Amino acid sequence: MQKKAATSLVSSDDNKPRYLISDLCTHLESYLTSDQIQEVYRAYLFGAEAHEGQKRKTGEPYIYHPLAVARILADMHMDYKGLVAAILHDVIEDTPVAKEQIVELFGDEVAELVDGVSKLTQIDFRSQAEAQAANFRKMLLAMTKDIRIILIKLADRLHNMRTLGVMRPAKRRRIAKETLEIYAPIANRLGIHSIKSDLEQLGFDAYWPMRARVLKAAVKKSRGNRKEVLSTIETVIRQRLEEQGLQGEVEGREKHLYSIYRKMREKRLSFSEVVDVFAFRVIVERLGDCYRMLGVVHNLYKPVPGRFKDYIAIPKANGYQSLHTVLFGPHGIPIEIQIRTEEMHRLAESGIAAHWIYKSGEDQSSHAQAGAADWLKNLLEFQQGAGDSLEFLEHVKVDLFPDEVYVFTPRGKIMVLAKGATVIDFAYAVHSDVGNQCVAARVDRRMVPLRSRLYSGQTVEVITSPTGRPSPAWLNFVVTGKARANIRNYLKNLKRREAIELGERMLDKRLSSYGISLEQIEPLRLNKLLQDFNLSSTDKLLEEIGLGNRMPLLVARRLLESEEGEGDEKEVDIQISSEMLPLVIKGTEGMVVSFAKCCRPLPGDEIVAAFSPGKGIVVHRHECRNIGDFKKSADNWLDVEWEADPGNDFSSEIKVDVGNKSGVLATVAAAISETGSNIENVSMKERDGLTSTLQFVMSVRNRRHLANIMRRLRSLPAVLKISRM
Repeated sequence: MQKKAATSLVSSDDNKPRYLISDLCTHLESYLTSDQIQEVYRAYLFGAEAHEGQKRKTGEPYIYHPLAVARILADMHMDYKGLVAAILHDVIEDTPVAKEQIVELFGDEVAELVDGVSKLTQIDFRSQAEAQAANFRKMLLAMTKDIRIILIKLADRLHNMRTLGVMRPAKRRRIAKETLEIYAPIANRLGIHSIKSDLEQLGFDAYWPMRARVLKAAVKKSRGNRKEVLSTIETVIRQRLEEQGLQGEVEGREKHLYSIYRKMREKRLSFSEVVDVFAFRVIVERLGDCYRMLGVVHNLYKPVPGRFKDYIAIPKANGYQSLHTVLFGPHGIPIEIQIRTEEMHRLAESGIAAHWIYKSGEDQSSHAQAGAADWLKNLLEFQQGAGDSLEFLEHVKVDLFPDEVYVFTPRGKIMVLAKGATVIDFAYAVHSDVGNQCVAARVDRRMVPLRSRLYSGQTVEVITSPTGRPSPAWLNFVVTGKARANIRNYLKNLKRREAIELGERMLDKRLSSYGISLEQIEPLRLNKLLQDFNLSSTDKLLEEIGLGNRMPLLVARRLLESEEGEGDEKEVDIQISSEMLPLVIKGTEGMVVSFAKCCRPLPGDEIVAAFSPGKGIVVHRHECRNIGDFKKSADNWLDVEWEADPGNDFSSEIKVDVGNKSGVLATVAAAISETGSNIENVSMKERDGLTSTLQFVMSVRNRRHLANIMRRLRSLPAVLKISRM
């Protein structure tokens, strides 16, 4: 290896050390072999040459940035290939070096890591938000193959945040916001507390500089008044620890400025209410000692009811383990105490990175790895269900909830969900198919609505049915990204299947009036039409028709036109045939066939359908005044009729004029209920003091069912007039 320099450079902008390659190599000697260190050094030479002449905004040579990133990862004991990728992480994006060149020099594994961190610079995006979301999506999906990609990105973001001061204010705030909303929560989700804390503090300083300065001054001022109290409590806890024969350490724990600010903001507390909580961490040798120490501190000071959490028995999703308790200290001062073993403490600081740091003996990072693996699996499901990068980013943000709920399956397995999760979220956490077929649920053996929120300690049992399917209404109350992504994905596919089926029926109806079916169309002619329309398949054409984007009449005309060159063949006369049978409506094509709210058609009504681009067809009653404009153009409407027995409920609306008498609304509602109808909505409007008008939206089976309801209401003495709206 070449001779190493002896000193580190110091940058004048923030007075922080800039490590040379010699310093990095010296640090690596503690855990890498000489051959591996040589590979890291070779990567440095290649990177330095690639970035030659480039400078950062701070004015220093660009190569200092990848070296600083590698140094952060070296503190995690990252393997040498990860360090090589860290040094080269910007060469594809910022230099002429191609991925193939990295493959040739450093191998496929390093090239994939570098490519996973690189941005999507070759694609034009409609907005900066879309570009950021696409880059983030690419990085996270690459991370599902190799966790080192996100660790490199977190280290990259951490060093960028440390040198953020040279950026213009608007860009500084944008980067800080992105850090607080995405990167710090990801570090927390992976259990890397040290990086998470640094990112939060740096983000806070950059996004709210004035608030950070004021809070920092207030904390510094209060620290002097607290020093004596802190020392007294720490001494008492240490004495009790020794009296019980327990080996361990007691240390006062400083609250981070950002955690103080967030707590003040979320819980609307004053600064004194947050800072006056004294925090201590007790680190003991063995697992059993944690619970013994818990008994010691509970005997020393009275515990605050409801403030004890056992994260040892039930670890957090990121693998974090510790006992948390809050006590009434001297003079009623609240004391927060965390009790954990040395191994738990290391894992709390390093999270998934403990996989590299502590490889000897028992793998202490198993909980963090399991939690990270589950999250990465969810990311793949988000990817499948997301329509675009912005939607994917929304799913991920939703899933980075810091608070969690712990519930049990009927067999006693613990499930960790986001705070505010519902029964539907639980069902999808068990399995996507369970969520898709969920029809009911029991919580602690009692039937509950599917939108019910879950709380820690509850036992949840999901009831499924092969005929069950997600409802669009579920999107209004689910909170987890996995549930939201699966519901959206299912509904998109369902709409597509229904659109294809409807499109085929509509096109066949048009073609049948000329004595031909879709199956009889020559493949060459059909392929020519698909090519003209720039569509990839027949299903895509049928989907376009079903969604109302293409009129079946016009598609039929194109399919039946004579081909070019067949001069002796007459072009087919395309007119609406009076003998053409109407399209049959079942009432269950809910995603691509909707029923107009202006006239609310029911089975038994004469109906007509109008095309609505992107939605399919909208069914109206024949006498509806809103279809006049559509009927002017034959392309925009088609005759439809009801299936003999639709077997579905439909919404209908009636207006009931009643005399103002006590309990009249309840009387009318009870009469409607007796006829087997469900009231969906009701409104009441007083007219002249003597009479009122009630408007009911209710579910009915058909026109006859509605007539029975109206007949029943007319028999009530309070009802003066009734009409269908």
